[in-house]
Amino acid sequence: MSHRRKKLTDLLDPAFMSRLDAMDVLSRKILQGKLQGERRSKRRGQSVEFADHRPYVAGDDLRFVDWNIYGRLEQLFLKLFLEEQDLTVHIVADTSDSMSFGEPSKELFIKKLTAALGYVSLVNNNRVTISFFADGLTVQLANMRGRNYLDKMADCLLTTDCEGPTNFDSACQQLVSGRIGSGVMIVLSDFLFKEGYDSGLRRLLGRHYDLYTIQVLCPQELSPELSGELKLIDIEDADAAEITVSAALSKYYKRNLTAYCNELKNFCNRRGAVYVLANSADSVESLVLNYLRRIHLLR
Repeated sequence: MSHRRKKLTDLLDPAFMSRLDAMDVLSRKILQGKLQGERRSKRRGQSVEFADHRPYVAGDDLRFVDWNIYGRLEQLFLKLFLEEQDLTVHIVADTSDSMSFGEPSKELFIKKLTAALGYVSLVNNNRVTISFFADGLTVQLANMRGRNYLDKMADCLLTTDCEGPTNFDSACQQLVSGRIGSGVMIVLSDFLFKEGYDSGLRRLLGRHYDLYTIQVLCPQELSPELSGELKLIDIEDADAAEITVSAALSKYYKRNLTAYCNELKNFCNRRGAVYVLANSADSVESLVLNYLRRIHLLR
């Protein structure tokens, strides 16, 4: 049987995509400090947008004097421009075995969210890299730009399986070594790593990138409906534990999970990263169109 090439509409509703057409990705770190009135050199491909004026002072570049204002006021004013740099959007998605867990699965939620963020980035001609990780990086679509890559992105998302254990720190080492430009890095995972998330996330922090961590948990993790004597088996490494689920144990579990999520949130907030908690049963459309705009990841 021949392989049917996957399309973005296999993941995203066309009506949703039409609303994404009007959106773009924001980067605080690219916007900071980009108001300029003098350019000794202009990088190829760089575009500028007029922003304001300021009085001329000795030593300013005369090329940026607004001679129309001088003709009216006989005073020298310098034109200021907003520098527009290439925005790099790097989406990092967890495709380890544990992502296939849940109903609806974390895998489906993360792939839909990756598709939506990738779509917004590509239609705005941003530079886009999508990386999948499990035991290190597994698949990467690097340096994509433009609508021509939409089908390739969709095909990769829909044909990449979730498999293998997680080594988040190893994946982050590889991500940092290949990271270029400035912009936004968005990590999508449940962040339930046995080795912890601290070391990996520290590697991703940097002055050139806004870091977003979107923790995706399924309803069965957020509020498990279990009872009696059970044998729990880790989906990634087959570790087993026999437990008796009682009301007290369920309460203890929920309290620990809340504490863990709050620790991750505080870890991010203290370091200038942004934390988001998502339920795989919730609407990706609502998360993107409402919440991600409210926190200024999208506009």
